[in-house]
Amino acid sequence: MPDSVKISFAKLPTSLEGIVVLLATEPVEGDEPAFAPAVEALLAPAGDLVRRAAQADRFTGKSGKALEIVAPAGLDAARLIVVGVGRPSELKTFDWLKLGGSIFGRLPASAKEVGLVLALPGGEVPAEAAAELALGLRLRAYSFDRYKTKKKPDEATPKPKATLYIEDDAAAKRAWKKREGIGEGVVIARDLVNEPANVLTPTEFAKRAGDLAKVGVDVEVLGEKELKKLGMGALLGVGQGSEQQSYVVVMRWNGGKAGEAPVAFVGKGVVFDTGGISIKQAAGMEDMKGDMAGAACVVGLMHALASRKAKVNAVGLIGLVENMPDGNAQRPGDIVTSMSGQTIEIINTDAEGRLVLGDVLWYAKERFKPQFMVDLATLTGAIIVALGTEHAGLFSNSDSLAERLTESGLATGEKVWRLPLSAEYDKLIDSKFADMKNTGGRFGGSITAAQFIQRFVGDVPWAHLDIAGTGMSSPASEFNRSWGSGWGVRLLDNLVARHYES
Repeated sequence: MPDSVKISFAKLPTSLEGIVVLLATEPVEGDEPAFAPAVEALLAPAGDLVRRAAQADRFTGKSGKALEIVAPAGLDAARLIVVGVGRPSELKTFDWLKLGGSIFGRLPASAKEVGLVLALPGGEVPAEAAAELALGLRLRAYSFDRYKTKKKPDEATPKPKATLYIEDDAAAKRAWKKREGIGEGVVIARDLVNEPANVLTPTEFAKRAGDLAKVGVDVEVLGEKELKKLGMGALLGVGQGSEQQSYVVVMRWNGGKAGEAPVAFVGKGVVFDTGGISIKQAAGMEDMKGDMAGAACVVGLMHALASRKAKVNAVGLIGLVENMPDGNAQRPGDIVTSMSGQTIEIINTDAEGRLVLGDVLWYAKERFKPQFMVDLATLTGAIIVALGTEHAGLFSNSDSLAERLTESGLATGEKVWRLPLSAEYDKLIDSKFADMKNTGGRFGGSITAAQFIQRFVGDVPWAHLDIAGTGMSSPASEFNRSWGSGWGVRLLDNLVARHYES
């Protein structure tokens, strides 16, 4: 895939040229920023220029602040950007990711080459921190403009070569090699979410998932003939109003011990959701091209795991459908039979994602006997009302899995917040005419959706992530300016790396 920023690593330089980024820390006492000895040596030809500029701009090295000097006298650099990192002892891994994104955001659109000197007064920048900063650069550099035939000057994204200068450049290169595939996975997910639905049909989505074979993932595509034979009546009911075919795509990465049970990830892939017969209002319906963000994350995650040769057996499954309101579409009041044999009364055809997930989760459970299952879905507007766009809703039948997801969320900044499941809520989706109905009404909408999904997971440790508020149109951050965020790829890769790799 084409990169908008090319990243390399090298030893600390002996002179400054082009666009140069330096790091400064906040002093414990006083108000002057502190620099590493190596940086002081590089700035020596400029005399006290930087300190005078810092004093004039009241720059102290505080985190999130920066000082820019164009054509600094005494140096060959065209532009000097001094970035504050605060106090090194307070820096966490996620802070380095944000720092990388923030630095990229300060580059002019004309930037061709930029050198980042990674040295701090208190000692070396760790290789892992440098790799995380590089990932921040990569993610902030992302843009989705392939359909623009004319681009305004203020919309241009820099496409520089970025050299990260660090004492132990070999260790940084090794750390970046692991992160590079994660960055690619996020970009894959963002691209899928940003694509219009007339391009990214279920068939095209399945084809793009098939590209994972290039990194060693085994991909199997199940079409409607196979899905009917398996009895996936819930999933097929969602897609029956569309001219597009429905699919389930199975992606397997076998990097763990032979015969070891895999970890499983399931994504909702409704490539466009009109609401069906229970049609949505027109305003904002264009955003429903992103109702497949869960499936996009699973594809991106499988790329990340394979690219870094994760020592785990993992399976990703996505249900791909389009929810349309033609004369063949399912109606409110219809009753469908899921693959599990459980029957479902359709109360609202816009509560379709849980129907897709129910069949795919049951299939994953029965076929792969996984260690655990995590599903992701842009499932309910109710979760946005509850949590806004800063946290994804977490529901789980396993305290340990929920705790691990929470830990990974804090480590990556892709935060989750656990909500309850209980038999009292379960009663809200009991049906008079079938085993269950597909919506429990207005109150506790995210919870009753999760209660519905739980009926298809059995005793397998399972977590449901409602990413309606985080998967698309989430707030701009230091490392993301894209409508499609690629949310969940880093979270779940971290979960696997921390707790499940052999």
